[in-house]
Amino acid sequence: MRLAELSERSGVSTATIKYYLREGLLPPGRRITATQAEYGEEHLRRLRLVRALIQVGGVSVASAREVLAALDDDSLDHNKRLGTAVWALPHGKPADPDDPATETARKRADRLLELLGWGYGPKPDVAPPAYAMLVRAIATLERLGYPCAVEDLAPYARTLGQLAVHDLDLVERYGGTADEQVEAAVALTVLYEPVLLALRRLAEAEESRRRFGGQ
Repeated sequence: MRLAELSERSGVSTATIKYYLREGLLPPGRRITATQAEYGEEHLRRLRLVRALIQVGGVSVASAREVLAALDDDSLDHNKRLGTAVWALPHGKPADPDDPATETARKRADRLLELLGWGYGPKPDVAPPAYAMLVRAIATLERLGYPCAVEDLAPYARTLGQLAVHDLDLVERYGGTADEQVEAAVALTVLYEPVLLALRRLAEAEESRRRFGGQ
C-alpha cells in the first residue's frame, strides 16, 4: 500500500507517519521510485502499536523506541516484552524521599508484596514504576491519617490479582502477533483504568444504598 492508504487504514496522518519514519519508530517502506515507497501489513501493525504507545499511553518517543527495540530483540521472552511496554507508561512523580511517611509506606508496600508472594515481574531485581506509585499513594494515606495498613490494602491487591488474570486473557485473545499483544497490553492498561474506576464508584454507590438507603 502507498503512504496515503497506510494513513487511511491506520487513522494516523501522513505527516505523523513521516515523523515516525524519521524517528526510526517505523521501518522504511520498499522503495519503488525515488520519491515513493510501498508499505505492507507489518507497517500497519507496527503503526498501531506506536499509536497505542504514544497517543494512548502518553509514552515519549524515546521510550517508545526502547519498547520497539525490546519487541524486536529475539533474546527476550514475551513476558519481558510486555513488561517493557507497560513499564514505559507514565507513572507520575516518585514519592518524596525526605518525607518520613515515604519510608513507612515503602516498608508497608514491601510487607504487602511479600504477603501476596508477588515479585517485580520481568525485572525482578529492579522496582517497577508501579511500585513507586504504590509507595506514593500509601505515603499520602499515611500522612492524612486514613487506613492504609497491610490488612487494609491486601483485599484490594487480591482482587486485582484476579483481575490481572482476566487482563492477560484479553491480551492473548486480542491478537496473535507479538506486536498486537504488546499493543493490547498498553492500550487496555490505559483504557480500562477509567472503566475500573467507574465500576468501583458504581459498586460503592450500590453498597451504600443497600446498607444505608431508605426503604
